[in-house]
Amino acid sequence: MTNTRRHFLKAGATAALGGFALSTVAQASAQEAPAIAGFDQTRTDIDPDAPWKPVSDRKVKMGLVGFGVCQFGLQFGLQNHPNVELVAVSDLIPERCAAMAKAAKCEKTYPSLEEMLKDKSIEAIFLGTDAPSHARHSLDVLRHGKHVATAVPALWGIDQLDLADELLETVNKTGLIYTMFETSAYHDALYAMRKIYRAGGFGKLIYSEGEYYHYFGTPLAAFREWRTGLPPMYYPTHSTAYYCAVTDGSFTEVSCMGNRGIVPHLQAENNAYKNPFGSEIALFRTSEGGMSRMAVCWDAPSMHGEQGRISGQKGSFWTGAYLDIRGRNILNTDEPIKSVIWRKPQLPPGVSAGGHGGSHGYLGNDFVESILLNRRPPVDIVMALNMTVPGVIAHKSALKDGELMKVPQFVRKS
Repeated sequence: MTNTRRHFLKAGATAALGGFALSTVAQASAQEAPAIAGFDQTRTDIDPDAPWKPVSDRKVKMGLVGFGVCQFGLQFGLQNHPNVELVAVSDLIPERCAAMAKAAKCEKTYPSLEEMLKDKSIEAIFLGTDAPSHARHSLDVLRHGKHVATAVPALWGIDQLDLADELLETVNKTGLIYTMFETSAYHDALYAMRKIYRAGGFGKLIYSEGEYYHYFGTPLAAFREWRTGLPPMYYPTHSTAYYCAVTDGSFTEVSCMGNRGIVPHLQAENNAYKNPFGSEIALFRTSEGGMSRMAVCWDAPSMHGEQGRISGQKGSFWTGAYLDIRGRNILNTDEPIKSVIWRKPQLPPGVSAGGHGGSHGYLGNDFVESILLNRRPPVDIVMALNMTVPGVIAHKSALKDGELMKVPQFVRKS
C-alpha cells in the first residue's frame, strides 16, 4: 500500500471485530505516490490478547541477500527476530552491501550469494534479489542444503516455466523449507477471508477478484533494468493471492486480455521483453470450478495498491463486510461464524508488521518458525507456483488475443 492508500478503521458493523483495515484510492490523484509503493509502515489490526510466544530457544543462523533500491533484504525483520542469529549480509554493489551491513548491525559481508553459499555455518537465506533470478537462486540455496525464503514471484516468465517442476522436485527431495514472501497473504482483508473460508463461512467460492495497481510512468530502478517494460502478469502474485492464499486452491485455465501501454517503456519496441501491455486482465477457472478475475496494471496513475473480493455459495467478502447467504452483515448477528476473528497475533519483540499492508513481519516470522518447527510454511512451494505460473500463462494468452489456455497444476506430495 502507499501513502495515498492509508488504511482506516471502518466504523459500525466491522468494528465488532476490532475494525477492518481498508484502503482508499480516492486521494491517489490528488497526492503524489511515494517513490517506492508499499514500503510505508502501514496500519494493521493486531490482537492485544494474542501475545507472541516463542516456539523454541534456538537461533536460526541466517544470511540476508539483496539490499538494492528497495533495501528489501532488511524489510521483513529477520535481522531483529529473537530466534535469528544474523551471520552475514550480501549485495552485489559494494556500497549497498556496506550500507546493508551497517543498517543490520552485521559485521560479516559477502560480495555475492555464490560466496555466501560457501559458508557452512549459515542454515537459511532470504533472497531479496532481482526477480528474474529468484528461481535460479532458490535452487542454488536448496542445493547447498539451506532453507530459503524468496521475494516474489517464484520464477520469471515464459522462458523459466521449466524451472517450476525443478523447484518443486528439489524442495521435495531435500525436505528443506521454501517459502515465498507474498505480502497480500497478510493484508488484513485477505487474512480475514482465509479465516472465514477455513471456518466454512463462504462455502464453495463462485467468484473472486484480485487487483494490483502500481503506476510505472517511468520504470523503477532495478538490477539490469528488469522492471523496465515488464509484462504485468509476470508479477501476478499480489493479485492471485486473493484466491490462492484464501483457499489454497489453484487456477486451471485462463483467458487474458492486455491493454496497450500508454507510457513509452510499456510499448513493445522500447523494452527487452517486447511487451506491449501496460495492464493485463485475466479470467481464470479455479480448482473449485468457480471463476476469478485477476488484474495487474502499471499505467493507471490514479490507482495504487492491492485489493480483492470473494463471493461464495454461503457468503461473500465485499467492500470490507462479510455477508451471509441472506445478505446480512454477519458481524451484526450472533451467528457462530462471528467468533472467527481476523485480528493478527502479536509479533516477536523488535519485529514490526512493516509495509505492504502490515505483512512484512508476519512473513519473516513464518519463515523462522517453519524452520524451528519443521512445518510447511503458509506460502510454500506449491502455493508459490500456483500463484506465479498462472500469470505467465495469462501473458501468453494475452499475446494471442485472449486464447483460452490450460494452466499447469502443482500439488503436494502425499
